Amino acid sequence: MIDLYTARTPNGQKIPIMLEETGLEYTVHMVSLAGDQFKPEFLSKNPNNKIPVIVDQDGPGGEPLTLFESGAILIYLAEKSGRFMPLDPAGRALTIQWVMFQMANLGPMLGQYGHFAQSAKEQIPYASERYSKEVDRLLGVTDKRLGESAFLAGDYSIADITTYPWLWGYANYYKQDVTPWPNIVRWLDVVGARPAVQRGMSFEQG
Repeated sequence: MIDLYTARTPNGQKIPIMLEETGLEYTVHMVSLAGDQFKPEFLSKNPNNKIPVIVDQDGPGGEPLTLFESGAILIYLAEKSGRFMPLDPAGRALTIQWVMFQMANLGPMLGQYGHFAQSAKEQIPYASERYSKEVDRLLGVTDKRLGESAFLAGDYSIADITTYPWLWGYANYYKQDVTPWPNIVRWLDVVGARPAVQRGMSFEQG
């Protein structure tokens, strides 16, 4: 049994998708980002006060294992389940490369774009323009890759699972036009049609 502590954000949706894809048994514990992440109980699991967190009650050696950082959790679950991560070194490295691309680039820049361009109480044109341009650049990188490969790392993998909620959110939550990137449009349709992805995106407490 895996206890998942999360919220309905792009980072928070990645792990339910992965758990649904692998069929691993899990229970969702919703974390209110209005303050639950700063409570001692949550900080004992992640001192960085961020979701998601998992506690795998049947970790290595049968001992409970607590993990935070969505990329690390995805790699762990891929290795635990034997799915969505190639076994060969080159395929594994390519998959982790695109996971890191999302973690270090797409996620942070889309988050900053959303804050400064859409959520900030005070509009700062320099910041909005900076992050809008960087998001466009990163979408171009992603679209180019998806013009070369059906999925980010060849076959469907944790690279796609980690990226999908962010690009879905850009198109649907931020309501931005993604038609200039036709390969992303195709990929969003293909990944979004997977039943496990649909279940993971709409997870519930319990």
